[in-house]
Amino acid sequence: MAQHPSDMRIGVNGMCGQVRSVGLNPADGSVYIFVGKTRKVMKLLHWERGGYVMYYKRLEQGRFHPRIFLRQGVGFRSMRWDELVLLMEGISPKVARRHRYEISSKNVKNKGNKSWLSR
Repeated sequence: MAQHPSDMRIGVNGMCGQVRSVGLNPADGSVYIFVGKTRKVMKLLHWERGGYVMYYKRLEQGRFHPRIFLRQGVGFRSMRWDELVLLMEGISPKVARRHRYEISSKNVKNKGNKSWLSR
């Protein structure tokens, strides 16, 4: 993951240039993560057999966690796959787990039946 905000207007060639500028090889099979200054856009760069693949995620609401850029520097830091998945879902892996769903009081019956979970 890039340790600094990236310009989200760049494409695959620009991202490859940023990876090469710090001495890494963008075609080594790793996934390189770039996040914009506003923390609303994320791009992933990955080499697959035959060419580069770029994934683009734009959040409709909210932003990625504010501590996404822990160090203001040049370069990349490593991240585990499960941390990336949590980050893509908008969950910070460093904070205590918050419940995504809560029990709705309108669905609870006095008979002790299981209630539906709602957002």
